[in-house]
Amino acid sequence: MRRFLFYISQPYSIAILRPLQEAIRARGDEVCWFLESVEPSALGPGEKVLATVAEVKEYSPAAVFVPGNWVPDFFPGVKVQIFHACGVGKKGHFRIRGFFDLYCTHGPSTTEPFEELASEHEHFHVIETGWPKNDPLFRRPAEEVAAVRPRVLYAPTFSPSLASAPTLCDTVARLSKSGAWDWTVKFHSKMSPEWEAQYLAIQGEHLHVSEEHDLVPLLHQADVVVSDTSSVIYEAVLADVPVVTFRTAWPGAHLLDISEPEDLEGAIAAALGRPEALIQAARDLVAEMHPNTDGRASERVLEATDLLLAGELPPLKPKPLNLWRRFRLRKLLGYYRFR
Repeated sequence: MRRFLFYISQPYSIAILRPLQEAIRARGDEVCWFLESVEPSALGPGEKVLATVAEVKEYSPAAVFVPGNWVPDFFPGVKVQIFHACGVGKKGHFRIRGFFDLYCTHGPSTTEPFEELASEHEHFHVIETGWPKNDPLFRRPAEEVAAVRPRVLYAPTFSPSLASAPTLCDTVARLSKSGAWDWTVKFHSKMSPEWEAQYLAIQGEHLHVSEEHDLVPLLHQADVVVSDTSSVIYEAVLADVPVVTFRTAWPGAHLLDISEPEDLEGAIAAALGRPEALIQAARDLVAEMHPNTDGRASERVLEATDLLLAGELPPLKPKPLNLWRRFRLRKLLGYYRFR
């Protein structure tokens, strides 16, 4: 039996790693969580937390899986990057920080750039596996309850320079009161409390603010997704849900982008009609972004990790010293030893 560790710093990472946890347990292995800035109450029954560096060292995981940019180098085990989002538009997505032994990429659009970086740096491996968070996305419920009205999922980003939430609030309130569509609003965990309060204030019969961490059930229920510049765009495309964006920084033929609030109603109506060109562009994007849609990315991540642990991958060069980043993590966790 092998022991594994999940290292997370945001609540949304829980949904990324739970499918991987399921795959680890299915093969008889064990996994624990280490939470940086996440309350243990965010986890469910049976999900074990290691609270200190000493506990992690005693547990001695064979591998640490990380859906983020950082991981303590002083934790035992190989370090495996899972990524915190599926899209490649995020700033810093291809920045190499020198912490990871293996990058588990999602599709050609991430695999090919990381393979080039691996050839340049020579201190990490790259294997295309797919994204564990998408496993449930590709396993739609066998029976879905038919909706009375079309369902709109509004999932804006939190970034002040990119967020649509404050600008669209009045428009969303007006459209929800018309009763033509049922709205679910899903905020990012870093969303401004002030903006959240604005939408909580307009809740009604046809608008609900969801506190669900996991986006997948909401995507399975949605007929159209409204967003701005958020990785939710890519998850919606993978779920075969048409997307409307507001002043997105990532435009493309796979979505309907608008620049004025008064255009929102018409864009949603158009997206609900599933125009052929829009849907085909979205499917072309899926082929580049995440072509494996069998719901087995978690198993492939474990298979790739097994290859690394078994020494079946080529040897790597030493990682860069990263003294400043290593010190920051030691300071964060109160650990100043170098062994």
